Amino acid sequence: MVLQRAVAECPKKVAGLVDLVNLPTALREFAGGRSQMSHLSFFLRVWSHIKEHNLQDPTNKNIVNCDEKLKTVLLGRSQVQLFELPMIVKLHFPKVPKS
Repeated sequence: MVLQRAVAECPKKVAGLVDLVNLPTALREFAGGRSQMSHLSFFLRVWSHIKEHNLQDPTNKNIVNCDEKLKTVLLGRSQVQLFELPMIVKLHFPKVPKS
């Protein structure tokens, strides 16, 4: 419902999140070999990986302790704050020039 409202209000911003993008080799390995993926679906895959492997710090849930697979996506960092995740993932998706 929120996504539908966002599409109606700002279709160009939402299109940037859901349009398919060719993934670099390092991200393809993390994405299960898929060559294309949207920004939003890739971010959801990162988040599900964090949850499945219990990578949030038990004492401070705002910190993610990266395993080797996640380090390839998060610029080699061993720990990342939760609020930094979208910004770091966004670096892998080039901004599409306005036409």
